[in-house]
Amino acid sequence: MAGYRTAVAKSKRGGFRFYRPDDLAIDVIKGLLASVPQLDKTLVDDVIVGNAVPEAEQGLQIGRIIAARAIGFDVPGMTVNRYCASGLETIAIATAKIRMGMADCIIAGGTESMSLVPTAGWKTVPAYSIAKEEPDYYLSMGLTAEAVAKEYNVTREEQDEFSYNSHKKAISAIQSGFFKDGILPVEVEQVYLDEKGKKATKNYTVDTDEGPRADTSVEVLAKLKPAFAAGGMVTAGNSSQTSDGAAFVIVMSEKLVKLVRLQVYIPALWA
Repeated sequence: MAGYRTAVAKSKRGGFRFYRPDDLAIDVIKGLLASVPQLDKTLVDDVIVGNAVPEAEQGLQIGRIIAARAIGFDVPGMTVNRYCASGLETIAIATAKIRMGMADCIIAGGTESMSLVPTAGWKTVPAYSIAKEEPDYYLSMGLTAEAVAKEYNVTREEQDEFSYNSHKKAISAIQSGFFKDGILPVEVEQVYLDEKGKKATKNYTVDTDEGPRADTSVEVLAKLKPAFAAGGMVTAGNSSQTSDGAAFVIVMSEKLVKLVRLQVYIPALWA
């Protein structure tokens, strides 16, 4: 029915590296509701938040906290953990609940900070029996990509070519403004020590995806070393970056859409 997201920032060194993921989600949901002023926020039945590693800054029932802070204490919220499509799963759950008559309006999406929370969490404790009998269960996505490339005969050159074309398409889309209306600009206040060791602050706005590189080339990509396996094919240039960001949509029953007289087709989201 309506949707908003932040820009996708690089983890560790990007614009959201100091920004909490719950705050990102709250910003997006507030912006999303503001974009649909006809919808009374009291009509929101639930908030479903996808998150891959719900601990540390992303723990303590982040879904419930986001719902309370973004909409109100009376609105419930839950967290969904599914690798690697937690946010998409929340939309599926919202759709199913609405089709079953359990709700009429649900805000669904996800938030993640790979700057603040490591990919495998702060305390990784594999089961010994699984590590011994089924070690593939614990493969990282990088090593999984290596296995898939080997099984389906995807060459390093093909991966680099695909990556290069992806960068070109993303840069072209950004320059053409295709994503602009769907991205909520987020103002970040960074606290730091200046050259004299004194506390200082600076503000900046994150409103553009940071991953695409206009200066890359097939030749540059070909020089990168394997990132996961010795002698492998998956590099930092042809695999996905680690990122920080949030995205949410409003999923609504046809009955409620008609009741509040909302326009379902939103050009900015379908451009």
